[in-house]
Amino acid sequence: MQAVDLRSDTVTKPSAAMREAMARAEVGDDVYGEDPTARALEERVAHLLGKEAALFVPSGTMANQISLAVHTRPGDEVLIGEGAHCEAFEGGAGAALSGVQFHAVGEGGLFSAADVEGAIHPDNPHYAPTTLCSVENTHNRSGGRCFSLSACEDIATIARKHGLKLHLDGARLLNAACALGRSARALAAPFDSVSLCLSKGLGAPVGSLVAGTKDFIHRAHRRRKMMGGGMRQSGILAAAGLYALEHNVERLVEDHRNARRFAEGILGAPGLELELATVETNLVIWELKAEAPFDAAEFAARARQKGLLVNPISARKLRAVTHLDVDAAACARAAEITVEIMKAA
Repeated sequence: MQAVDLRSDTVTKPSAAMREAMARAEVGDDVYGEDPTARALEERVAHLLGKEAALFVPSGTMANQISLAVHTRPGDEVLIGEGAHCEAFEGGAGAALSGVQFHAVGEGGLFSAADVEGAIHPDNPHYAPTTLCSVENTHNRSGGRCFSLSACEDIATIARKHGLKLHLDGARLLNAACALGRSARALAAPFDSVSLCLSKGLGAPVGSLVAGTKDFIHRAHRRRKMMGGGMRQSGILAAAGLYALEHNVERLVEDHRNARRFAEGILGAPGLELELATVETNLVIWELKAEAPFDAAEFAARARQKGLLVNPISARKLRAVTHLDVDAAACARAAEITVEIMKAA
């Protein structure tokens, strides 16, 4: 029996229909601005997010790092939530490429306008200038939790008051839109720049976009070149993104339902702790209690032997992520395996 792979929504594979769209894509040299499919994707995403322009890049990390580089100068400070992707999972790129330092505010990944205002440094040579605030929506490390539109608007009000730029790490922004019942355009509106990933819940094999004003994208284009992100006949990849936006957005709610099913299925298992209220989208994080006779890495190893793939994210915590390549039955089986392991222990 095929393993149930819940390590990440990045493990999805392009469907036959998506592969056909890629094969039929009209292409040109994107570095010369001549790839019509890449241009179509950028226009589509700019419209989706309510921004003047967008730029297709190979990864979400590059989209975030381009945004940091355009908005800041070396020595600046960037406000983030605890465990933000741009600090925790991008290889130290913020420090290495842009020379910025990060200041985590709030708790558990989410933060408020008051948290932002309390963290902004005064204009004093002893302190790094606070010039940017980055919001991750949904927030990966907290289990896919969402910033509400009102929270983002309040953060934006404080940021503007103090002259800060705003970046939205929207790798899973469309998951947030589905969960909150808001449009992606509305959730993106308070921000100067937005990144959007195609290769997670949307199921495309490669790619992200960064969107903002025309001037921002003009500068972002130079940064993409500096980071090695010019992809030539990228329309083959862009076609997958266009297909994903056309066919795989509304179905994200299925992933959210399956995450909830999995969470409810393991809730109450011996030696395991889970806060059901934190399961807002397609991520589920649970913790092994002190009495559990193994750590997260050992649980993952035992689960793999039984046909379930999940990621340990700390010594005692694990993460499961639902996506378009796992259905309700697979998630039910994943829950059964999890409970079985805990009961056997």
